[in-house]
Amino acid sequence: MTDIAFRAFHDRDALALTLAAEVAEALRADIADGGEATLAVSGGSTPKKFFHALSKAELDWESVAITLVDERWVPDTDERSNARLVNEHLLWNEAARARFVPLFTDATSPEGALPDVQQRVADLAGPLTVAVLGMGEDGHTASFFPGGDRLDDAIDPTGKALVMSMRAPAAIEPRITLTLPVLLAAKKLVLHIEGETKKTVLDAALAGEDPRDMPIRAVIQNAPAPLDVVWAP
Repeated sequence: MTDIAFRAFHDRDALALTLAAEVAEALRADIADGGEATLAVSGGSTPKKFFHALSKAELDWESVAITLVDERWVPDTDERSNARLVNEHLLWNEAARARFVPLFTDATSPEGALPDVQQRVADLAGPLTVAVLGMGEDGHTASFFPGGDRLDDAIDPTGKALVMSMRAPAAIEPRITLTLPVLLAAKKLVLHIEGETKKTVLDAALAGEDPRDMPIRAVIQNAPAPLDVVWAP
C-alpha cells in the first residue's frame, strides 16, 4: 500500500495491547521532556479494547491531558456521547488520574461553543502527543463527513482554526471536531480500524483522490509521514 504504513494484527486483542503500549511510551517520552503529554482519542466501539489496555499502563497519568478528536453535541449522560465512552472505558485503573478535557459545553449548539472549545484546545501543552483516529464506512474520520457543511474548512491543511463545528446528514447530531492541522501536528498519529469492511473502505480511499468524497484521504494525503494504520480482522 502507498501513502500509509499498514500493520495487520492477527486479532483485536493483540492490536489493542500493542497500540496501548506504543501510545503509553509516546506519553512517557513527552512527560520525560518536562511537560504535559496530550492524547486525543476517538469514539465508537472500535477503541474499547485499546482503552481498557491503555488504562492499565504505568506512567505519570497526572501529567497527561486526554481530549477527544471529535464529539457529538450531546451531554455525557447520553449513550452516544464520546465523553461518556472515555469515562466508562479509559478513565479508570491507572488512567483515572489523567485530566480530561471535554469538547462539549453547556452551549446550545457547537457553533455557539466554538470560542470556548477553541481556547480549551489552545490551552493544551504544545502539539498533541498522540492522536488516535477512527474511520467510518463512508470514509469519514474525526467529524470530517462527506457533505459536511464545514468540511472544506475543517480539512484545509493551511487552516488556522483549532476546532470546527460540523453538520451532515450522516452525522445525526451536530458535531464539533479538531481540525486537520491540529491532527497532522500530532507527534504520533494513528488510524485504528477493525474488520474486513473497514479494510475495504481503506482500500477504496487509497484508490481515489477527492477528500470530499472520502475525508480520510485528507489525512492520508497531507500527513507529514506515511500514516500509521493498525488493523485487525
